[in-house]
Amino acid sequence: MASLPLGPHHPPPPPGHDAAAAAAALNLAPPPRTELADNKQASADVGNEPVTGHVISTTIGGKNGEPKQTLSYMAERVVGTGSFGIVFQAKCLETSETVAIKKVLQDKRFKNRELQLMRTMAHPNVISLKQCFFSSTSRDELFLNLVMEYVPESLYGVLRHYSNVNQRMPLIFVKLYTYQIFRGLAYIHTGPGVCHRDLKPQNILVDPLTHQVKLCDFGSAKVLVKGEANISYICSRYYRAPELIFGATEYTTSIDIWSAGCVLAELLLGQPLFPGDSAVNQLVEIIKVLGTPTREEIRCMNPGYTEFRFPQIKAHPWHKIFHKRMPPEAIDLTSRLLQYSPSFRCTALEACTHPFFDELREPNARLPNGRPLPPLYNFKQELAGASPDLINKLIPEHARRQSVMEIWGKDRSAWWELMKSLVIRLYIFHNAGGNMPVRKCAAYLTQRFAVRGTGKIGNL
Repeated sequence: MASLPLGPHHPPPPPGHDAAAAAAALNLAPPPRTELADNKQASADVGNEPVTGHVISTTIGGKNGEPKQTLSYMAERVVGTGSFGIVFQAKCLETSETVAIKKVLQDKRFKNRELQLMRTMAHPNVISLKQCFFSSTSRDELFLNLVMEYVPESLYGVLRHYSNVNQRMPLIFVKLYTYQIFRGLAYIHTGPGVCHRDLKPQNILVDPLTHQVKLCDFGSAKVLVKGEANISYICSRYYRAPELIFGATEYTTSIDIWSAGCVLAELLLGQPLFPGDSAVNQLVEIIKVLGTPTREEIRCMNPGYTEFRFPQIKAHPWHKIFHKRMPPEAIDLTSRLLQYSPSFRCTALEACTHPFFDELREPNARLPNGRPLPPLYNFKQELAGASPDLINKLIPEHARRQSVMEIWGKDRSAWWELMKSLVIRLYIFHNAGGNMPVRKCAAYLTQRFAVRGTGKIGNL
């Protein structure tokens, strides 16, 4: 991917400050090109390929007495390609539904990690898997076909549109898109425990009518296990966290937070914040903005590099990187995301509570065309373990009232479950110092308040 010009927001370092020397001190040779690297640098605009017009059929059902059903998909156009395989838009001939199909060559010796992860995920801001099936060719090659919901636009395409007309993205869309990115990350990080590892505008889909955002392409994603080594040459260069450049192998989901910070900055600036043209130059671009990392920051990224000496370069003030009319909340959030020390970056859920997104929480918040915002408060298990204070910040009072009334009108048993959950969490927060497990608290409250002879209250 070619380097972009720095532009006025990326001034060169002061005379006497050699950012390249700081990177050279790392002795970072660009790693060899790999299948993964080629995959992630592939362009999404590849035009039509011979796959167009091809029909793939599969049979579903047939289990537990269900009738079998044949579904046929006709490929309409290619929307992405790389060493991983191909992604194309297709139409189901039986239902006329438009879908996206990712077709990848499957090694029979291994399970497909992307398929395993996608089967565990269901969230409004994560692309959903509809079906999967295998197909083969005349050369006895086995392909895995992942049938997913189709979203017609990517954040990369939206950015390119505004760039072509020489305009900045309206701030309401920056807030709306970024907020949903963090919602999706909060879900995959705290629910399935997945790290995306390749968050970038090309892997963030946008519905142009509703402006709902969905994270996609989990081909690099992985459940990170503490103490277990992972490859460091991961994530597309512009969005690669500095600990990865330093060769860290025991990183955390905070690498996704760094990537999200880069995406936010790109939406605000209209171009990438760190446009490095190599692994070493990527660090140079980061140092130009954040300054030379301290020894403690280097230790947090990779303890093996603490003895290196780096030329001291001062951080460039964030307010000078963005234009003068940039809201201070936007600058503050960006600075909290783009920290050298992974543990100093805020979590995805904490980012959602930032004042930068307060406009989205207003009762009368609407899209510029007057239509309602996409759903923003239908949280799932990402709120597990969140404090009542954090939940209060995430879900405004008007949304809580609406949610409660909807539950009351639809399902009285769900109402009781909601009230029960609130009682338990409030008790834990106020009476147990926030340290009592939910199950233990439920059993304790049952024992304390149950009517004699009943044993349980509402099946606590």
